[in-house]
Amino acid sequence: MAEITEAMLEKIRAIGLRLDRSGIFWHQGTAVTHDRLHQALLRWLDVREDGRDIIRLDDKRYAYVEVEDAHLRAQSARWSDGSCVVLWDDDTEAELDYGSLRQAADHALYALVRGKLRGRIAGPAYHAVAEHIVEVPGGFALDAAGRQWPIANAD
Repeated sequence: MAEITEAMLEKIRAIGLRLDRSGIFWHQGTAVTHDRLHQALLRWLDVREDGRDIIRLDDKRYAYVEVEDAHLRAQSARWSDGSCVVLWDDDTEAELDYGSLRQAADHALYALVRGKLRGRIAGPAYHAVAEHIVEVPGGFALDAAGRQWPIANAD
């Protein structure tokens, strides 16, 4: 049996998987429509040390994915005791990473999720978060968790 080389593994990992701006996965041009598979793919999203987007099963088993905009999209956001909790489209809830907030030209907010995934906050979730955005010298900040967090430009 022939030994699998690193070059062979790299070719195998390029499976033609893409995550579009609206959160739909595509495999070689066909939409992934199975709900449970879609949710699993969202949970397996990761970023390698070199910044490449992947679907990771474990340290050795992963495939590359092209991410058009953000890894995750906020479904909703709610405030509790001055903190903002976001429900992401991978069905996880987490306190917003205030220090990573960025605003795009289209006014959508972006924040890190799970430490390294890009999360897009738009629609109803944006409006819930925006209720706590204040103008400060030089720009805008989010008033949350007892302090004001500057919102950087996403560009």
